[in-house]
Amino acid sequence: MNKQSNVYTIIYIIVLVVVVGSALALTATALKPLQTDNANADKMKQILAAVHISTDAADAKADFSKYITSQLVINEAGETVGDNAFDISVEKQSKAPAADRQLPVYVCTTDDGQTKYILPVYGAGLWGPIWGYVAFDADGSTVYGAYFAHQGETPGLGAEIEKPAFSNEFNGKEMIKSGRFVPVEVVKAGQKPANPEADYVDGISGGTITSKGVGAMLDNCLSPYAAFLNNLSNRK
Repeated sequence: MNKQSNVYTIIYIIVLVVVVGSALALTATALKPLQTDNANADKMKQILAAVHISTDAADAKADFSKYITSQLVINEAGETVGDNAFDISVEKQSKAPAADRQLPVYVCTTDDGQTKYILPVYGAGLWGPIWGYVAFDADGSTVYGAYFAHQGETPGLGAEIEKPAFSNEFNGKEMIKSGRFVPVEVVKAGQKPANPEADYVDGISGGTITSKGVGAMLDNCLSPYAAFLNNLSNRK
C-alpha cells in the first residue's frame, strides 16, 4: 500500500487510536481496584478523625475495623433498615427528601470503652462540595468531635474548615434541647445564633459563604437523625 496515500493515513490513524484506546482502557481497569482501595482508606481516615483517632493509609483499614464496631443504616424515624453504612452515598442522600433518605451511622468504641456515634454530612461551599463527619457521645446530644473537608475552597479562607482550630470548636456542643433537635449554628465572630436555644461556633474569618455552607450542611444532614439521637438521649 502506498504510504503516501490518504487511505493509508486514515487506516494508520484508526489503528493507532484503537491501540492507544485499548491500552488506556486496560490500564484504567488494572488501576481501578487500587484507586478504590485508596479512596476507601481516605474515607476511613476521615471517619476516624471525627473521634480524634489519627491513622495513615497503611493502617486505616485495620484501625477502622478495630474502632468501628458496627454500622447502621437508619430512616428518618430512627428505624434500622440496613447495616452497610460505608456504601451509602451521602451526597445523593443529602439531596433527597428527608423521609426518603438512607442515613448512615458508624458506631465507634474508643480505647476506654466509650461508645460514639459518627454521622456523615455533605453540602456546598463557595467553590464546590464540602463534607465531613460529626461524632456524638452516647447521650445522643453532645458533640464528641468533628471533621470537615472540601474540594476547592480558598486557601487561608474557606479552606480553614479542614483545620482542627475550626472543627474543635464543635467539641462539647449540644444538639438536643428540651427533647428537640437543635443543630449547632455557625455564626460570624461576635454575633449570636438566629435560634437563641442553639449552641454555636464562630465561622471562618473571610470565609463567610463557606461557614454558612457548613451551618446549612449540619442542618440539612443532621436534622433527619433527630429521632435516632432523641432515642439515644432518652436512654441515658
